[in-house]
Amino acid sequence: MKKLISLILATLMMTSALASAETVVTSFYPIHLFARNLLDGIDGIEIASLAEPTSGCLHDYQLQTGDMKTLARADVFLINGAGMEGYLEGVFEAFPSLPVVDASQGVTLLEDCSDHRHDDHDDHDHEHAFNAHIWLDAENAALMIANLADGLIAALPQHEAAIAANRDAYVARLAALDAELTAALGDLPRKDIITFHEAFPYFANAYGLHVAAVITRDPDDALSPRQLAELCKTVQALGAPPLFVEPQYEDMAATTISRETGAPLFTLDPIVTGPADAPLAHYEDAMRQNLAVLLEALGG
Repeated sequence: MKKLISLILATLMMTSALASAETVVTSFYPIHLFARNLLDGIDGIEIASLAEPTSGCLHDYQLQTGDMKTLARADVFLINGAGMEGYLEGVFEAFPSLPVVDASQGVTLLEDCSDHRHDDHDDHDHEHAFNAHIWLDAENAALMIANLADGLIAALPQHEAAIAANRDAYVARLAALDAELTAALGDLPRKDIITFHEAFPYFANAYGLHVAAVITRDPDDALSPRQLAELCKTVQALGAPPLFVEPQYEDMAATTISRETGAPLFTLDPIVTGPADAPLAHYEDAMRQNLAVLLEALGG
């Protein structure tokens, strides 16, 4: 990373000098979607995302030269935080004066690979200790929106009134969504789910579900025959609850487990990919689609 920075630093300085006065850069799809909502109807602002809308979670994302050039013309960089963006040290080193807005500030984080909760955190002290899929709790999403709005207002104070109005409208929509999810999922006869990877602990924690098992910790890893056999035993011992795969990843392992155990297979969307020009309500639409799938799978 240091070598990359040293090789392109002169180019970045030239690019920065020619940059637009109002460029907002986001780290990946959910944050990009949130930013579009907050900046809706405001002219003259470019919203750029480092990761392509098909990239998914940033598990192994590495900054490219093009990313550094994009950041060089940014007025503010919006991130998910909670450890999702593992490349931040390189950003801080290359752009020490770039405002970075961490959407996870004040969110109560869940430990990675466990169900334990932790209190509010400071900046990036625990980057790799927590589950970063915080947006899949609609109440968390509303707090993220408030954090992002504060950062945008600080960077673009001339647009404060419009950003604040968009924030209030979006937070109201998310509050309605949260209440809908809570009411619909509160009395389900079954609560256990098995997920493809660790994307849904916040959703489960918020809406009364229980992630009984996770198929893989890393969605890009292939499971060995022994691991598959152990998972099949676990699923059978749990009474073959529904298995939930994600549209962003191959589901061969889950399909095998389903065939061997009889556990039904369903799809939940962690909303880490989507159309670049998706409707502004795409987050709510996807969460409601997840709700419909869960009601079908769990007998609601």
